[in-house]
Amino acid sequence: MKIPVSVAIITKNEERNIGDALESVKEFEEIIIVDAFSEDKTVEISKKYTDKIFQIEWKGFARQKQFAIEKTTLSWVLILDADERVTEALKREILERITKNEADAYLIPRKNYFLGKWIKHSGWWPDYTVRLFRKDKGKMQIRAVHEKVIVEGKTAYLKEPLLHFTYQSIEDFIKKMRIYSTLSAEEISKKNFSKLRIILKMLSTPLFTFLKMFILRLGFLDGVRGVLLAVFYSFYSFLKYAKAWERRWK
Repeated sequence: MKIPVSVAIITKNEERNIGDALESVKEFEEIIIVDAFSEDKTVEISKKYTDKIFQIEWKGFARQKQFAIEKTTLSWVLILDADERVTEALKREILERITKNEADAYLIPRKNYFLGKWIKHSGWWPDYTVRLFRKDKGKMQIRAVHEKVIVEGKTAYLKEPLLHFTYQSIEDFIKKMRIYSTLSAEEISKKNFSKLRIILKMLSTPLFTFLKMFILRLGFLDGVRGVLLAVFYSFYSFLKYAKAWERRWK
């Protein structure tokens, strides 16, 4: 039995991940791929699972996902990233819950993996996020980074997690940090902070971020990975404000 949900995925050179992601949702009735002209085998692999592949120039995470949502044809939409996997238990829960007609959207917990291990603390679990929603009730918040689904209606929680295999190496984290810090700096610049406020944030936010992740959110229980995450996110906090200051200085 096919699950009556449209899966929306955006891609850009995701040959390493897309096959496993699509294999995990092959029982869903519709799969929409919006690809930003990948130069690897992403599209070739995707064609094994769906013929609904659209290629457009990269317009940012939120706009790419909104375009994918608009291309779906079913009442329910599930947004999936290429490095995420839907488990059999989650499929059963999705089918059960949408049949009950009890909510317009669902927050799904994510099991985030870092360097091959599930991170149970550091603020990484349960990491609830809206991914499943009625098409006529949800749309993407348009922003440069940390985009999310805005829902007009009732939301509820699912119990079964989505698996998220993020940052498979330290180099992978650093590459993404460079991208996300630039996008975050763009968002900060829109807030029209004074140079003094940006400098104060640049100095204070990294320390606060480390203490929050490593102490308040028990990151020390995640071992070396907890240390790495706290340090990396602290530097990310510094970097995004440093880039915001640079934009103002120029």
